[in-house]
Amino acid sequence: MFISGIQQIGIGVSNVHEAFKWYRQHFGMDVPMFEEAAVAGLMLPYTGGQPQARHAILALNLQGGGGMEIWQYTGRTPVPPAFQPQLGDLGIGIAKVKCKDVWACFHDLRKRGVNMLTNPVPRPDGEEHFFVKDPWGNPFEVVGAKDWFAQNDRSLTGGMYGAFVGVSDMERSIRFYADILGYSTIVYDKSGDFADLHGVDGGFGTYRRVLLRHPEKRKGPFSRLLGDTEIELIQSTGRTPRKIFENRFWGDLGYIHLCFDITGMAEMKQFCAEKGHPFTVDSSGSFDMGEAAGYFSYIEDPDGTLIEFVETHKIPILKKVGWYLDLRKRSSPEKPLPTWMLKTLGFGRVKS
Repeated sequence: MFISGIQQIGIGVSNVHEAFKWYRQHFGMDVPMFEEAAVAGLMLPYTGGQPQARHAILALNLQGGGGMEIWQYTGRTPVPPAFQPQLGDLGIGIAKVKCKDVWACFHDLRKRGVNMLTNPVPRPDGEEHFFVKDPWGNPFEVVGAKDWFAQNDRSLTGGMYGAFVGVSDMERSIRFYADILGYSTIVYDKSGDFADLHGVDGGFGTYRRVLLRHPEKRKGPFSRLLGDTEIELIQSTGRTPRKIFENRFWGDLGYIHLCFDITGMAEMKQFCAEKGHPFTVDSSGSFDMGEAAGYFSYIEDPDGTLIEFVETHKIPILKKVGWYLDLRKRSSPEKPLPTWMLKTLGFGRVKS
């Protein structure tokens, strides 16, 4: 049993194709791993007990980093939060995007007319970063990174690098993200009023923030592509946080889950149960996702934030000639897939 990295961050939207166009133009998320219109029939604990029709696109940036699962209800109108989420509210509040050059990326996005929330400034570990919002009000942190699968001139950004997660009990959450997800290195643990957060909703306030990383390189078929990641836990010390998804369904507007690509789902199921976080959703074997297939499950962090696990079984390598890779047949599941093979996924790139 092992984790290969953050496979994707799920984001609920009101128009999947409009959102995909924006994310590929501004964040380089231009390779659709799958696109599927279907019924989400296994997420009943989080969809009002009823199967729900949806349309989803899993988009990647082949320079490296996790993907985005862009997800739209098609059988009901997706619901926004009843309040303006602020830093420290419980759940995934901000997605992290990795970039090659913070200042160059800042000027590029500003020139494109993106809603810039802050200028580049150092965070507590000295790494420069800044915040933006997409047209639908979802905040992103753009932060410098040194770990890249490939580099080209198409985009100054890579894929998803992690997330800010609002928590209510920092010590309990540190144990969860370290013990179950392997984020056992504390990069910083700081409390106070942070100037680098002042442009974000709720940024003027007092917080405890803890940046976590995994101490060793991930292993597995997609580990080179998904790369290094980080989780920033943030707890409000000046107000009582609210749950971002209170009285709403999974798949409604905003960040719906944090997904990890893993190998060894049966072992993970037993491990999570022993740690007190049993699977709340379990596909119980291979599940078709358009042109891909895998085994997926969900657990909840101590505050109910949804963590997805996907054991990938099949991916399209060259769709035009019907070449699919069955990962269940690999003799060495810990080894990364060859770089050339992963780069062939770029043949499906959508040009804007």
